[in-house]
Amino acid sequence: MMYNLLAKLDAKKPFNRASAHCDIPCKIYDPSAAQIAVLSMIRMVDLLDELTAAETLTAKQHATFARLVNEKETEGKKVKEEVRVIWGDYFKKPQLEAFPEIHQLTHEIMLATSFAKQHIDRAATVELLNKVNRFADIFWQTKGVNTFTATCPYPPAEQVIYPDLKG
Repeated sequence: MMYNLLAKLDAKKPFNRASAHCDIPCKIYDPSAAQIAVLSMIRMVDLLDELTAAETLTAKQHATFARLVNEKETEGKKVKEEVRVIWGDYFKKPQLEAFPEIHQLTHEIMLATSFAKQHIDRAATVELLNKVNRFADIFWQTKGVNTFTATCPYPPAEQVIYPDLKG
């Protein structure tokens, strides 16, 4: 009964959707989601650049443009959320003492993400990836896991830090 009432209210005046990483100490953190989100942002910029190479856009191309920009925005929010959760919930005194740069780096990621969301600028999104890769490298070092750099196997074919789980 309560569900039906809320569903009817939501249909007339939609509620804001809420989501969160739980505050139960599950110890399941991984920066790869932030890295994939940045790679997606770079890919959206590449597609936007291809699309806007034409002098004029058709209505269909305008719709595609809007969808690509929206997706870039969505992925930017993911970057911020994933990094914020790891920074705020995972990093504790021992990790902060070992890597005092993490506060400044996290702040730089937040600012760089905002800039990348506001612009269609490949260099800005690649710079964001570099910062998120450094964040990932620090994260894995705090876990005692070695990392390696490789080109991701899909567009935009950028360099990504990966954990070396074999060692």
